[in-house]
Amino acid sequence: MLKRSGYADLPLHTGTVPKWLADRMMALGTEIIEALILTHGKREVLRRLSDPLWFQSLGAVLGMDWHSSGITTSVMYALKRGINAHAREFGMCICGGRGKYSRQTPEQIQWLCEKTGMNDIELISASKLSAKVDNTAVQDGFQLYQHNFILTDEGDWAVVQQGMNTETKTARRYHWCSSEISSFVEEPHAAVTGENRGKILNLTDHAASGTRESILSLAREEPERVMREIAKISGADIIRQGELFPPADAAMSAGSFSDTAGRAVTPSWQGSNIIIEDNRRNLTMPRHHEVRAEDVDLKRLGAVLATAYQDGDTSESSHTKDFESLLLTPGLGPRTLQSLTLVSEVIYGTPSRFKDPARFSFAHGGKDGHPFPVTTKIYDESIRILGQSIEQSKIGNNEKSECLRRLESTARYVEENCAPEADFNSTLEHEKAHSKAWGGKTCMD
Repeated sequence: MLKRSGYADLPLHTGTVPKWLADRMMALGTEIIEALILTHGKREVLRRLSDPLWFQSLGAVLGMDWHSSGITTSVMYALKRGINAHAREFGMCICGGRGKYSRQTPEQIQWLCEKTGMNDIELISASKLSAKVDNTAVQDGFQLYQHNFILTDEGDWAVVQQGMNTETKTARRYHWCSSEISSFVEEPHAAVTGENRGKILNLTDHAASGTRESILSLAREEPERVMREIAKISGADIIRQGELFPPADAAMSAGSFSDTAGRAVTPSWQGSNIIIEDNRRNLTMPRHHEVRAEDVDLKRLGAVLATAYQDGDTSESSHTKDFESLLLTPGLGPRTLQSLTLVSEVIYGTPSRFKDPARFSFAHGGKDGHPFPVTTKIYDESIRILGQSIEQSKIGNNEKSECLRRLESTARYVEENCAPEADFNSTLEHEKAHSKAWGGKTCMD
């Protein structure tokens, strides 16, 4: 069963990602994807990339601006660099990209299919049709400028693409996933995120099936007859040289309307099964750049902080010293555990955990200094420890990976049983006070 997921606002941001951050994003992003493949499989990676809330949370944990459209370009570029370098090992590759690279997608798919024996005609059609639907069949005022096609060696795929509205300076990101799609022209999207612009013409709506049939019937009629009939209905009185100029309202009557930014299906991650949850996954990204208390679920942030910093036994909950022992990492401190807890949630968390993407910026900070400068030393520790857990898992030693899984479950336990709400202002003051010691940097540095 497919369902609508809602919309999200994505303000446009300018600027570039500095190399010191881009390289770290590639390293940690690749490790997160590898951990997902080892734990859940390749299809789960595609499902999560198809969830706009998870995708935004991933971008935040990687140190990008927590709310901007720039997450799409930067995260997909980082993942493309990392995943494609391990394409044979992962059984996964990313084609396309931004601007001219998006137009290279068919050739890249064809090359991959020649190497693997997959059906290039079907996959190229999937790429082209997903772009055509979002650029033409859904007339929402956004023109696509980015198209990423993520393909596995089993023939499954996902699309992450983004359109821009230059007048409103906003972007809309569209997510597709092959395992969720029954038809390209009826309820096709895994998710759509973007600014709600009111009513849009959407010929992919299931309620528009009659309209689509009518359009096809009209297309078979003599043009002169069609134009005369439309002129009668619309009240238009100007027909010359085969051109019709009806009132604007009549021109929009050809499709069904939706007052959401799009449609979506939302998988619940339980094993390898896809379960569609009956809840709306709206994501509204505000215009303000800084992270505010109202942007964060303070109860969940409090659980992360309590998991990392509390000392002493908390019933069934594991505490800092336990994790230091289990991770076998001498000198590992609470601040690194704070980051690892949020990283573990990206890997092991269920869909309901990603409704406040801003919370994940408390893993490593943000490149523009919001909520605080990127803690490069902590970031490097996260990369090192996650990388070690992955390498150990490959040789059958799952102690560290199980420990990371326990971080996520412990944070949930603390949240449900004993965590207070985080003191937002004090947390920010603590982070900024230690910023220099933790290698704090911004894109201006």
